[in-house]
Amino acid sequence: MGYFISLVGSSFFSSRFSHRQTVLVSGGALGAALIGVSFSRNPVVMRLVLFLVGVGGGLYLPSAIVIITTTFQGRHWGKAIAVHELAPNIGFVAAPLISEVLMQHFSWRAPFFVLGLMSLALAGVFLGFGRDGDFSGTPPGMESFKAIFSNASFWRLILLFALGIAGTLGLFAMLPVFLVAEHGFDHRTANTVVALSRLAGAVVVFWSGWLADRLGAKRVLTLVFLLSGLATMAMGISSSTHVIFPIFIQSVISVCFFPAGFAILSRVSRPDLRNMMVSLTIPAAFVAGGGLIPAFIGAVGEIASFKSAFFLVGVFIGMGALFSRRVSTMHPPL
Repeated sequence: MGYFISLVGSSFFSSRFSHRQTVLVSGGALGAALIGVSFSRNPVVMRLVLFLVGVGGGLYLPSAIVIITTTFQGRHWGKAIAVHELAPNIGFVAAPLISEVLMQHFSWRAPFFVLGLMSLALAGVFLGFGRDGDFSGTPPGMESFKAIFSNASFWRLILLFALGIAGTLGLFAMLPVFLVAEHGFDHRTANTVVALSRLAGAVVVFWSGWLADRLGAKRVLTLVFLLSGLATMAMGISSSTHVIFPIFIQSVISVCFFPAGFAILSRVSRPDLRNMMVSLTIPAAFVAGGGLIPAFIGAVGEIASFKSAFFLVGVFIGMGALFSRRVSTMHPPL
């Protein structure tokens, strides 16, 4: 909830401060909140500071995308955003490893405290060396909202990002349950498979950005949705012996969505509305792809089977190939 509210409201913040200041506040607030989690002594306090963790993190993304797309020329957006997208893909692998290493010697509080210090330190690094983004965003108002909501591509992008998030975070959330309940894996093996499957994505995501610059973002999105959908469907029909193969293939393909997706998202509206476009598109897509899709998988898993649920989600993801060709960009590569 904190992340959702902060992401939606980030345009109000960055219109009063610069995008550089917004990133600094995000890193500082996130670090302080994480350290606050480590010192929580009761559930009420922990809920509050976890809410603040989301608030601190939610300010970041719209301003970060604006800084990247104003620092680099349009023909390099795919590669630049791909480097940025290494972070969440590495995080999928690093988070459980950091937790496991620290909790062998300390309590559960240690990972929160260490990550909080790292966030504060990186905010300090950006304060000392970051020079871009020293300008404010457009203040949200009726005219800017009208310009965005009347853009048909905005609504199509919500759908595409929902499917892109479903193929990454949505499936990631339900894969351990799928492997344990449907294929008889033990919990440790299931979590190991899921973590390792995300490792290759951290490498491939850069090449997807390069392809987006060379072939065009729309073509890359079409291929990603088609292949990711087929791989997800294969997960739904594979036996326990072979299910690991489509899991690894799907995880590698699905992360390729984001460099091309953010490159298109940055071109569907005026540059001065770019941060608003991000702050309005991602929350809605996150609720659908990261919330409704896992709930759908769980419901179908209880009613029928998790195999059926993954097969149906694969069909949904594959349909993204049809919609990705219908997004019109206002700003071609520079």
